[in-house]
Amino acid sequence: MGFGAIQVINNKIQLIDLGVINFKSKDTVYEKLGAVFTECRQLIDRFKPDTLAIESPFYGKNVQSMLKLGRAQGVVIATAMACGIEVFEYSPRKIKQSITGKGNADKEKVAAMLPFIIDAKIKPSKLDATDALATAVCHHLQASQPKLQGKKFNNWAQFIKENPEKLIGSK
Repeated sequence: MGFGAIQVINNKIQLIDLGVINFKSKDTVYEKLGAVFTECRQLIDRFKPDTLAIESPFYGKNVQSMLKLGRAQGVVIATAMACGIEVFEYSPRKIKQSITGKGNADKEKVAAMLPFIIDAKIKPSKLDATDALATAVCHHLQASQPKLQGKKFNNWAQFIKENPEKLIGSK
């Protein structure tokens, strides 16, 4: 399980820490889930985050892997919520798009882009760690975008009609 902790000061992202926690030494799925809870709680106690951003479950090639991942994500979400931390979930595609501009970028490309966004030396030796960091950065980027008061638009023409001031060159 990867983790990434960032701090944002004056809209500048600063890396606090990132890493990978390995659960291979645990024998049963229940021991692993217990360890996920314990490690997540320790990370929360250590970093005292305001929010937690997590990658939403995705279907790969193996349904069993997806189910196991979903259980672990559920433990992380429940732990954060029990600690009063607001949780945000992002699809893998949204995270990749936020970091690289392309929703189908591979893990290596995401890891390679992070140092340009954070301005920190990041060794992408553990892709689970850089994926977690990318999720945190994605959350910051999404949260810092101006909100349009919950309005949804069907097309650009409708958006411009209701927001003429957004059109470049308009006054």
